[in-house]
Amino acid sequence: MQDILGSALLDYYHGNYTEDLLTETNISEEDVLPLPYFFRSFSEMPLIEQRALELSKGTILDVGCGAGSHALYLQNKGMEVTAIDTSEGAAEVTKLRGVSDVRNLDLLKLQNENFDTILLLMNGTGIFQKLEYIAVFLQHLKTLLTTNGQILIDSSDLKYMYDTGEEGGIWIPGDAYYGELEFITQYKGLKSEPFNWLYLDEHIFESACLASGLHFEVICRGENFDYLARISAL
Repeated sequence: MQDILGSALLDYYHGNYTEDLLTETNISEEDVLPLPYFFRSFSEMPLIEQRALELSKGTILDVGCGAGSHALYLQNKGMEVTAIDTSEGAAEVTKLRGVSDVRNLDLLKLQNENFDTILLLMNGTGIFQKLEYIAVFLQHLKTLLTTNGQILIDSSDLKYMYDTGEEGGIWIPGDAYYGELEFITQYKGLKSEPFNWLYLDEHIFESACLASGLHFEVICRGENFDYLARISAL
């Protein structure tokens, strides 16, 4: 697969910024994702991300690190951070920006290590892809936690994007969960194959955590139906 995100981040880092990423889903029109957003400072981050970084402690794993803004902020505060991303270009940019421990790695392939805090931000539940895979990821994340470790993860309830019926229900095409989306990204003429990305409402997420022997609590909510959750062992 083409590393579209990585190519875009490398262009921005090396001063070749001429256009932004374009994203499109099966329920929304084409939208612009500005590249500078990946390089934001702490003061430019949404409240949910700021809160997650403030709550981070001990050894930290930043999953899906992107351009490394979260990892860099925490490392600069003296914390021990491991940053991983499946995008080779994103991992390279994170390393170039100064993060010490960066790996081009899939989360499910990370084994035999433990962390006090695991961060999954910028809709961290997206990595689960579909409802049917949540348990696989939660059980794996559980193996990476220290005894008193925590997972800090954000998501959004997309119910607001669907039409509401007279009795309060929502109209959803097909029989899929309304938070299961198909994404396409575009950059400089390159277009990705459709990929699955999951947005989770709080109730389903909590039920999935309990089924995996994990405690779920909402720490704070944002302005766009988004929320930050903390997950820990029961």
